[in-house]
Amino acid sequence: MEIGVGLKWTLGVVIAIYVIGMYALAIVAQGKVETSEDYIVAGRKLPLSLAWMTLLATWFGAGTLLTAADEVNAEGLQAAALDPLGPGFCLLIAGLFVAGPIWRMKLLTLPDLFRRKYGSFAEIVASLIMIPSYFGWIAAQYIALAKMLELYFGLDLSIGVAAVAIVGTGYTIAGGMWSVTLTDAVQISLVLLGLIVLTLVVLWEIGEGQLIAGYNKVIAQTPAEHLQWIPREHAKATWDWIAVLMVATLGNLPGQDLMQRIFAAKSARVAQGACFIAGGAYLTFGLIPVGLGLAANLLPHQIEASVLPTLAAAFLSPPVAIIFVLALMSAVLSTIDSAIIAPSSVLAQNLLSRCTTIEPLKLNRIATLIVAVGALGMAYSGETAYGLLETAYAMTLVGLFVPLMFGIYTKPRNRWSGGASMLAGAIVWGLHQPWGYESFLEPWLANPLLIPLEIAATAISLLAYLAFEPPWRMQWAKEEDKE
Repeated sequence: MEIGVGLKWTLGVVIAIYVIGMYALAIVAQGKVETSEDYIVAGRKLPLSLAWMTLLATWFGAGTLLTAADEVNAEGLQAAALDPLGPGFCLLIAGLFVAGPIWRMKLLTLPDLFRRKYGSFAEIVASLIMIPSYFGWIAAQYIALAKMLELYFGLDLSIGVAAVAIVGTGYTIAGGMWSVTLTDAVQISLVLLGLIVLTLVVLWEIGEGQLIAGYNKVIAQTPAEHLQWIPREHAKATWDWIAVLMVATLGNLPGQDLMQRIFAAKSARVAQGACFIAGGAYLTFGLIPVGLGLAANLLPHQIEASVLPTLAAAFLSPPVAIIFVLALMSAVLSTIDSAIIAPSSVLAQNLLSRCTTIEPLKLNRIATLIVAVGALGMAYSGETAYGLLETAYAMTLVGLFVPLMFGIYTKPRNRWSGGASMLAGAIVWGLHQPWGYESFLEPWLANPLLIPLEIAATAISLLAYLAFEPPWRMQWAKEEDKE
């Protein structure tokens, strides 16, 4: 898409000022960082106002604004299972069942819980599952923002991916979790404002000057099959949809990015409240790009690179379009910095610290750079953003969900239960990947016995856990065991 030279220069200058502003916040944040605890969990000092905003900003990025809108535009509401429904439900479940008890454990990383409950072997296995799972997620953000730069400036995609990686990594290294939190607060505010403005303008255009008429027109002229949240054409389609929702909901729970923000809250009550507010906001505002994805099919404009940037260029006045582009950039960058610091914390604290005497704070910054570069390599691998997101969520679901929940609520007697559960789920899932199988034992089990791979691998993870820790031997954790 070509834009005028004047507008292009204006947009470029605004983006440059914005990036400078983010780095200024990072410098302020750097002054708050004296220890690795400050770097990883902001000294456990986040108030509710910052805690819920950084939680929302963590996941409200390319997956929600760009990938989900594009998928809904092509496939209908069924595509919303991966995003925004899954992450929104995940945050609410975290508030109900996870945030309070796990905050009271005073952990730095999630593998710390696995070490405490199951021993060092489980800690290492969990770290090796968790760290690679973020590469796909970070890579999806790199690609999404690089495509925006290509759309508006004609910048080569490969160059754009590298530029995005450098910008997002730089201010994350500077101030760690404090940098992430302060920049997230600014970025998510811009995102929500930009979404509201674009929605009003698009509905006004479709409704010829009437917002309600525009909404009704979208519903009336969208094909019925695109308005179905759950596919009903055959049983396998329904099972596949359930699997995707399960991956996005439960697969996010054993994530260091979520737990890092829970650990950073100043109290268990703040951690729970932040999850509830962020979950409600995610579902509310996440439905906006979903609706815009449907609305885009009614417009006489060709969707080029992505739905939301194309709509903004088509309907917003130049000043407002610039603000919206800035909002999209904010959403993606807020997810990039959050997604980088999560696995880098695990890499530094749970793996690299075992084999080096480098000072912990410096080690965390080195790990941040390693993760960013690793994700950059995956971004150049050629996978789609949607595929990268789904893969990222699936790895933690099949390997870590079962031992996490038992670790929170029980006192394991057999320490091999956690490691066995992780390995069983991860190996079953991993063995299917080289051939692209999406169902359990796909070449050998015929319809209707095809079971979505993620559901089968998680069930096997559970069976492996119970083989070492039978239900009749389980001991429920007392409150003091969770602290």
